[in-house]
Amino acid sequence: MREVAAVLAHRRPGLRLRWDRLDGSPAAALTGAAREADPLVLGSRGLGRTTGHLLGSVASAVLARAERPVVLVRAAADRRPDGAGIAWQHGAERDVVLGLDLRDGQTETVLDFAFDTAARRRAALKVVHGWNPSALQDAGPDDEQPGRRAEILAEALRPWRDKYPQGEVAEEAVVGTAGSHLVDASRDAGLLVVGRRRRSAQLGPHIGPVTHHVLREAVPPVAVVPHD
Repeated sequence: MREVAAVLAHRRPGLRLRWDRLDGSPAAALTGAAREADPLVLGSRGLGRTTGHLLGSVASAVLARAERPVVLVRAAADRRPDGAGIAWQHGAERDVVLGLDLRDGQTETVLDFAFDTAARRRAALKVVHGWNPSALQDAGPDDEQPGRRAEILAEALRPWRDKYPQGEVAEEAVVGTAGSHLVDASRDAGLLVVGRRRRSAQLGPHIGPVTHHVLREAVPPVAVVPHD
């Protein structure tokens, strides 16, 4: 740990750095550390489609239980030769991509994280809203039209555009599986942001199919933001 700290201090002069060695299982220790983190960052293999590996058990357990945002960064062995997937660590001003589910009650928490992150990085933000007409509940015929979905997305983003007026924001409402659209949309991004709905204890740990999909196949680091 001292060697790692020395390397980080050399690479990032002025960075405030503290290291701890915690007792207990890795999943339990990291979940506890996440309570004070914003965000917690984990290195992980298997975030790219070229590796064919699923998300590791420790990262899965932490993601399912963490109360604060968790960012997963692919290991060096999984990075692409062109450098994609490491821009978030190196501070490159690549886009931040947000996958937004307007039906899941996540808009405030997840939008705040995504807009704030893009603003601090001075990066553009791209918001992707995937929707399936057959899955819409309590929706009228007009709500199932692509144009109306785009209007609903624009309405949801308007307060955040006002709060972050200097940021460049693009939005896209797409029909189909959200996970596949997000993987494609974030291929050249610096960070992909998705939400994770908190589950009650009796339901057990759960990260959701879309989040699991992007963690398995997305190119850039992935930020998972829990929400009620």
